Amino acid sequence: MSMGLLFPVALAALAALLLPLVIHIARKSEQLPTDFAALRWLRSRPKPRSRLRFDEWPLLLLRLALLALAALWLAQPVLFGAGNDRPYVAVVPGAQIDIKALGEARIHWLAPDFPGIDQVVPTGPLPIASLIRQLDAELPAKTPLTIITPTILDGADADRLHLSRKMTWRITGSATASADKATPPLILSIRHDADHRAALRYISAAALAWQPAKRDSELDSKTTDAPLPHKGHVLVCLAGGTMLDSVVDWVRQGGTAVVASDARLPADQPMIPVWRDAEGQPLAEAMSLGRGRLIRFTRPLMPSQMPVLLDADFPEQLRTLVSPVLAPTRVAAADYAPLPGGRAYDQPPQPLRSPLAILIALLLLAERWIATRRCRSIAP
Repeated sequence: MSMGLLFPVALAALAALLLPLVIHIARKSEQLPTDFAALRWLRSRPKPRSRLRFDEWPLLLLRLALLALAALWLAQPVLFGAGNDRPYVAVVPGAQIDIKALGEARIHWLAPDFPGIDQVVPTGPLPIASLIRQLDAELPAKTPLTIITPTILDGADADRLHLSRKMTWRITGSATASADKATPPLILSIRHDADHRAALRYISAAALAWQPAKRDSELDSKTTDAPLPHKGHVLVCLAGGTMLDSVVDWVRQGGTAVVASDARLPADQPMIPVWRDAEGQPLAEAMSLGRGRLIRFTRPLMPSQMPVLLDADFPEQLRTLVSPVLAPTRVAAADYAPLPGGRAYDQPPQPLRSPLAILIALLLLAERWIATRRCRSIAP
């Protein structure tokens, strides 16, 4: 461990140490002169040399210590290398553990803020890889780290982890880090004008294929003047000309919309082809708009222009087009064990201002007690 100062220029306040020294030197005990008539006939004797004298050493030392500690407090002292080296165990929710077998180690859930193992088991998707990196960065280099994980991890990154330390990767049980969640169904909402009514049949057929339990009359298919759907739906807006401001705002706030080939886009920026036919010609292109995604067909929705509309797998191809692109996060724990060789992180220093403030308060009380005693002479 070593000590350092975050603001060493504040040590200039040590010049204030001269103040109590001056006060104690200048302080003189109260003296009342008494005249004796006969003394005037005596021969005057040379005055003795004056000596530098400090009265009340305990009080002087207390005041000097107070000023020195105050200057040190302003300089913000910190302690490097004072982290807790006790073994640390991080448990991925879903893993099977035996707390007694872990001895005196610190045991925490591998979840945001690293709650203690005695707290409620964290739920929901967890960024396991990011949390492991955070632990590696915050724990002292000599702290033994153990991670207990189930056989399947949910929340992994694309890259395998490289940590700055060797650690114990323990796989227990067959429980998964999170329960399998069914992919939420995509719900298609259609808004159309009179000029694109003929194209409505192909989009409606795809929507019915996604939700076979529904009938054609139950589809969310309305004209363009109808209210827009929830942002969790996929909006297909079959209308030409300039896009409605309401649709543009809907996409900017995080929605996904598919528009006709003759729709004029609100932003002049290049679009990326996201769907091609068998000959490699683009059928649809996409762009980001605010927090949402805007997709535009490159051809009119007619079999003569887009033969793919008559293919049996057209509903599945349209579903793939509008589905969000998600990176894979599930991985076998045995294949995701972190490797050593990662970058070492500088450990944050431990601040010492709080204990210094307590010490200053105690010394101030002692100084006031000595300075206000009744047995003292005139206080400096």
